Amino acid sequence: MSGSDGLTGLGPAEKAGLVQVDPLTSRLVFRHPLTRSAVMELSTSAERRCGHQALADEFPEGSERRARHLADAAVGPDDQVASLLNEVAYSTLRRGDAVGAITTLLRASELSSTGTAKGIRLAEAACLGANITGDLRNVRALLDNAALADPMNAGSLAAAAAAASQLLNGEGDVDTAHRLLVGAIDNHARPSRTDDDILGEALHVLLLVCSYSGRPELWQIFESTVTHTQLHSPDLLLPVVRGAFGDPAHGALSVLDTLDGLVIDLHREADPRRIIRTAMSAAYVDRLPGCRSALRRVIDDGRSGGAIASAIDALFLLGNDAYTSGQWDDLPDVIDEGLRWCATYSYRLSAFEGRFLQGLLAAAQGDCQGARQTADCLVSWGNPRGLGKLRLYAAHIRALSALGSADFEGAYRHLRSVGTPGRLPPHMPHALWLFLDFTEAAARTGRHCEATEHVAAVRRSDIPSISPRLAMMTDAAEAVATPDVIEHELFESAIAAPNAERWPFDWARICLAYGERLRRAKAGVAARVHLDAALSTFQRLGAKPWSTRAANELRASGIPVEAVVPGEDRHYSLLTPQECQIAQLAATGLTNKQIAAQLFLSPRTVATHLYSVFPKLNVTSRAGLRDALSGLPPAARAGSGNVLG
Repeated sequence: MSGSDGLTGLGPAEKAGLVQVDPLTSRLVFRHPLTRSAVMELSTSAERRCGHQALADEFPEGSERRARHLADAAVGPDDQVASLLNEVAYSTLRRGDAVGAITTLLRASELSSTGTAKGIRLAEAACLGANITGDLRNVRALLDNAALADPMNAGSLAAAAAAASQLLNGEGDVDTAHRLLVGAIDNHARPSRTDDDILGEALHVLLLVCSYSGRPELWQIFESTVTHTQLHSPDLLLPVVRGAFGDPAHGALSVLDTLDGLVIDLHREADPRRIIRTAMSAAYVDRLPGCRSALRRVIDDGRSGGAIASAIDALFLLGNDAYTSGQWDDLPDVIDEGLRWCATYSYRLSAFEGRFLQGLLAAAQGDCQGARQTADCLVSWGNPRGLGKLRLYAAHIRALSALGSADFEGAYRHLRSVGTPGRLPPHMPHALWLFLDFTEAAARTGRHCEATEHVAAVRRSDIPSISPRLAMMTDAAEAVATPDVIEHELFESAIAAPNAERWPFDWARICLAYGERLRRAKAGVAARVHLDAALSTFQRLGAKPWSTRAANELRASGIPVEAVVPGEDRHYSLLTPQECQIAQLAATGLTNKQIAAQLFLSPRTVATHLYSVFPKLNVTSRAGLRDALSGLPPAARAGSGNVLG
């Protein structure tokens, strides 16, 4: 409409002041938006189609806007336009508009002249709806319509992927979902780019089916299927998800560089599928902090009526990150929102990701009844359906609850039921979250050979190279497994690990284990430093049973520990004289090595004191020390007469 010929007939409207031509762009501009609406309302359908056809002619071949105008101009079936819309649907999805993608697919199905094409596009809409937008309740209707359009469509890849998603998320039927997907993938031929999209969806659903099953035989079929499936698109995330999420103990190291690049680029990523799959890959290898902002965008989109299924995944991934990073005050709200969406949109299996986090938090904070009920629920729903992953989740919750109350025999029993000493089986990613628990439970029940074997398996798999957190936990596990060594350099290394404050619960547990070791060896002064650091961190997190363990150890070392009143700051917010010195020097910007040189201490001792200071002053890094110290009242001292401020 920018050419002069197209504007010739609009002279009367221009004289009436209804329209004008923008002198800069030569485009037609209505004086008021309602004028445009009135023109559309008063026009006939034929006139609107004619207008859309004219607009389509103004755009180049292959452009999205041309395809959409052609679709609006079409009267009946038009396979050429339907094919264009099919391409547009996936472009729309890659821009982050999952709802728009499904709407476009449905319009493409309406324009399809054959039942086969119509059925395939309806099945693709069902597949994307089940996996991305949260239309799980409508999947059955879409698949029924696809079957009506083409009775042979039931075996198509898109239909199988949609049905498998419904089976997995609805009833947790992994066996039927697995058979459907493997059969459809084996029979699939891919003549187009959009088929690559659906093949990618099907393979990712199959990976989730295998993950929830926890069964080696299903994983073996998956690996064989992937090996024999040649993917045309280099943009698929499957190899990264397969290595870092499916089998991180054995496959993560080969894909970490690619994953790190994907995480760095997430700020530019709009496609909810890629965001969620990148974050899934990041979970077991401790890269989730880099995914936070992208996950929040997915959640915001879900709250606005967008990709609900992806938003559910994003919430529980953020919950995972909140648990690991000690943001436990935020965790209940995150879980509750995800569980509400699961209930509303019938994502029964996804809800257990949230319940697992609920159970872990309950176990860590001493809600034994809540932890037990959650674990029982996971087992009672998962066992009849062959969902081995839920059994692992339950064992983790029960073992953590037992460890908190120093029931090491109970913890060993729960962990032994899902693992073998000295073995890290393929496709058992949860082993990365359990090896320290197992080592502690085995060592504290006299099974030192089993503890040593398990640490050796972790070392052989080079798990410490995956992330600083896993390196810290491996050092601690090896130290725990060697009870005859008192001041173990591996304990010191774990406690002084770089950025250890990012994982406060794990770090505090290591401080407690080391403090217990030192206290029993009559090294009371050294023990108190670590026990004090553990206690203050546990108190900040609300980890009551762990606080009790640390407090009991401190009392046994001769330090009186006051009772803690819920909701009040405890006396551990006060700093010792040496902590005062170290905190003040750190606030000026000195490194641990420089502080150690001034105070004639080791850098590791400085690091230990600082990690004790952070929770006492309610800061998480050196950057917050200056303000915290300047705002500390004169009463903040610990028996020495020294005053901060």
